[in-house]
Amino acid sequence: MMRSDIAAQDIAQQGSAAGSGWRTDPSAPSLPEVHRTIAVPVGVGWLRKLFAFVGPGYLVAVGYMDPGNWATDLAGGSAFGYTLLSVILLSNVMAILLQALSAKLGIVTGRDLAQACRDHYPKPVAMALWFLCEVAIVACDLAEVIGTAIALQLLFGIPLLWGVVLTALDVMVVLYLQNRGFRHLEAFIIGLMLIIAGCFLVELILAQPAIAEIARGFIPSPEIVTNPEMLYIAIGIIGATVMPHNLYLHSSIVQTRAYDRTEIGKREAIRYATVDSTVALMFALFINAAILILAAAAFHTTGRTDVAEIQDAYQLLAPVLGIGIASTLFAVALLASGQNSTLTATLAGQIVMEGFLSIRLKPWLRRLITRGIAIVPTVIVTAMYGESGTAHLLVLSQVVLSLQLPFAVVPLVAFTSDRAKMGAFANPAWLKWTAWLVSTIIIVLNVKLLFDWVTGAA
Repeated sequence: MMRSDIAAQDIAQQGSAAGSGWRTDPSAPSLPEVHRTIAVPVGVGWLRKLFAFVGPGYLVAVGYMDPGNWATDLAGGSAFGYTLLSVILLSNVMAILLQALSAKLGIVTGRDLAQACRDHYPKPVAMALWFLCEVAIVACDLAEVIGTAIALQLLFGIPLLWGVVLTALDVMVVLYLQNRGFRHLEAFIIGLMLIIAGCFLVELILAQPAIAEIARGFIPSPEIVTNPEMLYIAIGIIGATVMPHNLYLHSSIVQTRAYDRTEIGKREAIRYATVDSTVALMFALFINAAILILAAAAFHTTGRTDVAEIQDAYQLLAPVLGIGIASTLFAVALLASGQNSTLTATLAGQIVMEGFLSIRLKPWLRRLITRGIAIVPTVIVTAMYGESGTAHLLVLSQVVLSLQLPFAVVPLVAFTSDRAKMGAFANPAWLKWTAWLVSTIIIVLNVKLLFDWVTGAA
């Protein structure tokens, strides 16, 4: 019997055990080529067992430090110093909660979020959700293409247009890593994250920020609400926090672990997966906070309160800090961030297409389609309008992501709160209402961002 057939039988039994609220059994496991390929040791200490689960959280955390988030962090730090660090912390807590629910859905039901939506909703609704999610993934990929191209321009002087074209080559990286095994992909992404963290650690040492002011920045200030300009950037930080494709991604990749399918085994898997994603997202918190702290220390304290563009920050870092390598490290971190995000977008695209449509494409073909759709408009806009055009395109991509967010968050919270679907693993009342509150806050803030964008207030 083929691996995919065995896995399909396994998750069919698992879904039945979780609850009777599903209409059909999954026809195939999520990401069948890597499903349950990573062993979980038995009879070992908690640390070794935790190590077996470490990895998926870092793939998810990548989406919280992608180039699309850099602009709001730079703008918040340069304009208002350390004050908005509390907003970054709050948004990270929200993300931790939703990603934990995503991991639980995948572990308990053996379905990713896309497969769950396909089972629960009528076909027209499921198709609409698929289309919206595909648009969101392309928008996310668009931001990574632009970020990577900007980094290549800053580091090597490659024209922006050619940089956009060169980003297509990362298809080969994805193929190579997938063929080597899922652990290799996880290790590569964690390695790039360490490069990003190392670059910003050096930057912070060079910038010498005020530690006492950083500590005060993590304490919420009433000024955030009373100052309209500060509130707008705060909304931007929170609104751009949760990437919708991350919820689909996490519910799938946690199933790469061969954990015990009993109730005890699932509870243990949920616990370790939650620890993995929480630690990884705290790592993302450090990166986002570092960008804001760097902008505050380098620009706000020197009177440059108008720095919001990535290129401007790159040009100003070296002269402000008085060390040439400061700008180079900033661009290296940007390049690593862009590459990391494109790799995870590949997996998300595959998960969404296979989950909603039950159609499998070769990974390289799926990647080329997604990347081609992102590259074509970027090439056209870059050729016609240059850097200003790509900046507007980057903003548009974040608006599209905001539009998709409710259509990922609402099903996730609804499914994990449904006892018929989750059985004994359904969210308890306190968690259910906390999740709905967090979801409402994020959705309202995204609607506010969209309204400002449509009316021109943004």
